[in-house]
Amino acid sequence: MNKAVSAISAIAGTAILCLGASAGTPTITSKPFGNLPDGRATTLYTLTNSDGMQVSITNFGGIVTSIKTPDRKGNLGDVVLGYDRVDNYAKGLGGTYFGALIGRYANRIARGKFTLDGKTYHLAINNPPNTLHGGKIGFDKKLWTAKEINDRNSVGLDLTYFSKDGEENFPGNLNVHVIYTLTNNGSLKIDYSAVTDKDTVINLTNHSYFNLNGAGNGTILGQKLIIFSDAITPIDATSIPTGGLESVTGTPFDFRSPTEIGKRIDQNDPQLKNGHGYDHNFVLRPHGNSLALAAIAYSPETGRVLSEYTTQPGVQLYTGNFLDGTITGKYGRKYPKHAAFCLETQHFPDSPNRPSFPTTELKPGEVYSEHTVYRFTTR
Repeated sequence: MNKAVSAISAIAGTAILCLGASAGTPTITSKPFGNLPDGRATTLYTLTNSDGMQVSITNFGGIVTSIKTPDRKGNLGDVVLGYDRVDNYAKGLGGTYFGALIGRYANRIARGKFTLDGKTYHLAINNPPNTLHGGKIGFDKKLWTAKEINDRNSVGLDLTYFSKDGEENFPGNLNVHVIYTLTNNGSLKIDYSAVTDKDTVINLTNHSYFNLNGAGNGTILGQKLIIFSDAITPIDATSIPTGGLESVTGTPFDFRSPTEIGKRIDQNDPQLKNGHGYDHNFVLRPHGNSLALAAIAYSPETGRVLSEYTTQPGVQLYTGNFLDGTITGKYGRKYPKHAAFCLETQHFPDSPNRPSFPTTELKPGEVYSEHTVYRFTTR
């Protein structure tokens, strides 16, 4: 048994990708989720599979508000951070982006500008001195059009949004389509697609915060993680990539075998200092445009396993470094530092300014298409 297979077995047992379905009929329900400050009504959709796993999503920001999945004893628990009410999401408390769809460009663009086709575009500086997650009013703050999907083996939510040319100073009219699907085997699939009428840049992701012990149940420092990556894109003090790749060998970023998230998070390492912990893009091993295993997380306490698959070239590990206990989330629970981890599948940060990185350019006639799967099992 080789090292990679051995590592997977050690942390996830038989957690393999299988998008088939078991017997049973999944369901989707909806209910009002409150009004936005401008009076627009929002809706909360709850997807339930045949085993009782539930995922709740609101059409405001395409936000995943809840994922209830069983532990090793069969007890359901909510494993993502968030709020009980839409107004707290709308306020953007703490700049957390809990559970949201992120666009037009996920992660950071250096100093809020990039050049495309000889023209320089200037974006909002909302994470000084850079642009973060699409600007001041990104896709996470938009009201998406929602359509329910109900199939024999799965249930889903089809979300669409039209981003006008010049929105947040990005070029091109962009039609965005995101489908969340919950299967009967415990997989939450996210399918992203988009088309444009003008050359533009695009980088979409979901920003869910996971705690496999249950949202609001302590920190994630004792949970174990594998990331199938041999290098990171190192960052400067403003979290912008320096342009090269850095091997994880012999560093706190080596998660190629099961490692507690908190084991090396406080080491005296320049990259950890720049990110205030883990807040870095991991370069996934080459897999073309096929769906490949990117990461596995495991809670020894509850037995929950999260296996993440993606077509994207990178994944951002973020360990809730800026949570500080002042935010009160669902169930009246406060979120301390390191209360959750994020595994944001993505193209690399600042790619529009880094020709050596995988391109994020989208041209008319092309279709942006990326896929991510979160598979929940236990051991």
